[in-house]
Parts: sequence; C-alpha cells; structure tokens
Amino acid sequence: MRNLIHPAAPGNDSERLLQRSALAGHELLDGVARLPGDGRDFPGTQEIPGLRRLIRESWQRSAKLKANPDNPEAPLALDTDELEEYRRQHPLASIMPVIHKLLVQPSHDSGLLVAVGDEVGRLLWVEGDPALQRRAEGMMFVPGADWSEATVGTSAPGTALALGRGIQISGAEHYQRSVHAWSCTAVPFHDPDSGALLGVVDITGKATAVAPHTLSLVEATVAAAQAQLRVERLQLAATLASRPARRRNASSAARPDSARAGRAGAGSAKEGSLYRNSLQLLGRDQALLSIEGKTVALSARHSEILALLSTHPAGLSAEELSVLLYPGDGPTMTLRAEMVRLRKILQQLNPAAVPESRPYKLTMDLVPDSGQVLNCLQRGAHRIALEIYRGGVLPRSEAPGIIDLRDRVSSLMREAVLTDGSAETLLKYAALPEARDDVDVRSAALKLLPPRSPKRAAVVADLERLEAELSA
Repeated sequence: MRNLIHPAAPGNDSERLLQRSALAGHELLDGVARLPGDGRDFPGTQEIPGLRRLIRESWQRSAKLKANPDNPEAPLALDTDELEEYRRQHPLASIMPVIHKLLVQPSHDSGLLVAVGDEVGRLLWVEGDPALQRRAEGMMFVPGADWSEATVGTSAPGTALALGRGIQISGAEHYQRSVHAWSCTAVPFHDPDSGALLGVVDITGKATAVAPHTLSLVEATVAAAQAQLRVERLQLAATLASRPARRRNASSAARPDSARAGRAGAGSAKEGSLYRNSLQLLGRDQALLSIEGKTVALSARHSEILALLSTHPAGLSAEELSVLLYPGDGPTMTLRAEMVRLRKILQQLNPAAVPESRPYKLTMDLVPDSGQVLNCLQRGAHRIALEIYRGGVLPRSEAPGIIDLRDRVSSLMREAVLTDGSAETLLKYAALPEARDDVDVRSAALKLLPPRSPKRAAVVADLERLEAELSA
C-alpha cells in the first residue's frame, strides 16, 4: 500500500525508473489527446512498467475531465478582492497560525513552498522560500489559482482532494508538463467533528518535497491543526452556553430585552462563523435551518415563512405576511396555525429562535444564503456569489413574496455573470437548471473561450440544440 502513496526515494535508481516511466506515459498522452472519446480507456489495457497505479488512475481521470497537459499555467479562479474576502471567511483561516509555526516558518530557507487550498482545489495561501515563490509564479502556483484535477490534472493538491488521503507526486508524474520540474506532497484537511472535506495542505519544491519524512510531517501538521480547530470550537461552545445563565442572573428584563440579548449572543459573525445562524434556500424546495450547530429540514410552508421574515428584519403584520405567503387572499387564520407549528419546532431547536408576534419578527440574526449572494453581488464579489448560488430561492414555491425574491436574486446573478464574468464563470452559471436554455450566456462564453479550448465544442452543441428547439 505504501508504494501507492509514496514515489521512490529521490535520487536513487527507482526514482530514475519512475521518471522514465512517467515520461513514456506522456508520449501516450499525446496520442490520447488526438483521439475522440473521454479518455476513460487511457492508456487502454496496457500497463506502463514503473508507472504507479495511483498516477495511471489519476491520469485517466484527468483525461476524462479534459485537462490539457500542455497548458503552461493554472488558471486564476479568484481575483485579489474575491480571494481576500473568501479566505477571511474560510474555516481554515483560524488554523493558519498552526500551519505557519509548523510548516511555513521552517520552509523559508529550505527551498520549499507551503500551500493551503480549499476543498475544490483553489489555493488560498502560498508561502515559504521567497525565491521559490517567484519561480512558482511562472506556472501560476499562486493564491487564487485552481489546482484541481479537473483543471490541471494530476498534482498533489488536486489528487489528494480527489482521493481523500495524503499523497506525493514526483516530477514527470504530474499531468501538466510545465510542472515536471517540481515535486509535491499534500494531505487533505477534514473537519475534526463531521469529517467533511475542508481543504488541503501542500508542500511543493524539488526532491526534498517528496522525501519519505515529508508526508509524515504534513500529516502531523494537519492533525495538530485539526486538534486546534476542535479546541477552538469547544471554547466557543462553552462561551455561548454560559451566556444565557449570566443573563438570567443579571436581570429579569422583559422579553424584548431578552430577545435583543439573544440576538447579540447567538453566534454572530464577530464571534466566528462556527455556529452561524443560517437558512439555506437556494436550489432547495425545503429549507435547511442551522442554529448554533443544530440543523433541521423545514416544511415547504415553514421554509417560506422564515425566508420572508429573514428578509424583513423590521417584522411583518399577519396581514402583510399573508399577502406575501398566499396567492390571492390567504386567510390569516391559516397563517396563525402555521406559526403555532413553526414556533414548536423552533422552541425545540433553540428557544431564542422563536419569532415574536404583532408584528411577526425574528428574535435573532438569521442569514439566508440568498442574502449572502445579494451582499456579494453588491460588493462586486461575483465569483464568490456564484460559489454560494445553487439555484433559485425555493424553486417550486408559488408564494408571491418568494417569487419576487427568487426573481430578484436570479436576475441580479445573471446580470453580474454576463457583465463581468469570465468564460469559466459563464460556463459554471450555464450549468445551473435555470440557465439550461440561456442563449446569451453561452454566446458570451463562446466569445471568451480561447480558439483551441476543448470546452468550445460543448458550448457550440448547446447553442445548436437551442437554435433547433427555437426553430421547431
């Protein structure tokens, strides 16, 4: 099993054989690039002596994903402003001091770079040897660049994420030829509580980047950072749990004051994003409500009610909410019955989340993902908005207020993509259900794609399909 993860030791005969085998494999890559199909048969049933199975399978995935081995550099997925905002909010931001102490500081004079990326392979931080950083810029191994397997093919950060385990990639084992002078070791970072994939930690450089001890070093660093993240979460949970008791002892104030205190202490952004109170509405028929680490799926009607209240922080009267909730003249008695049921659900989840009445009003800050998208669009962070955007707000809802919100978010998202989007952004938006028949988006993407881009064929095919459907 060890041979599947580690390349041969640098400088010995096994390493030289490994590199010759990898270079021989690249000659087959040239042939595959000229053949029709999706690359699933590469390199057929033929085994290349000395080529590790891990590399062969990664090359197969890379060919299937249409990664180009001759691209000189990785594409930039996040510009400077978007990157700063995105990594400030990323879960790995809080453990960067651990990465700095254990990896970055020792690497400054060692000819190594330390990179930390997100769960889809975009590099967020790249630090270490200054001279090596300048050289790495030539292949766009820089913050904001996309190093996923789908984009650059086999590399330690992208392949570690694809496999979910630590790996080492040496020289010509990289799918992209511009990276053959480099070697790298990467370990994925999983959430210490849920196990969810949060990102990847990578060491890149020359032969020492794949020395036998390097993988153990990165694995130990990731384990230490996971432990630190868990400690921070426990400390935050203890702090939040202690606040209601202090409020009860300090005062027997009326409910409005208690509600304001609950809003201030219920996981606001200033206290960290771990227990952020959120409402997921995009691309879902039933919202997911998360409050201080607890999540519940709501019914369609309760989803609509919380969506409307979250977008009207000043509150709504029963009549106003009924108009937004029910097509035609909805009876307020029906609304009151729904509110009773919703209050029971929220009471069990968190008593501080129970809405006030007269008017109906949320008692704690609740952040809908649709609101996050609108905030990002307002700041010009269009790529981050598209990362959050998963489709329309409660797509099947016929509530008038939800239809208005859905149309507003969707139209602003589309306008931003068409106005400032790159080809990649346009294609990502085109993959959404609401953009399936959007000719303008595909036409704009086609104008921006390089003449030899392998993605042009799919866009042209889509446009031909849409033209045929329109003329039928």
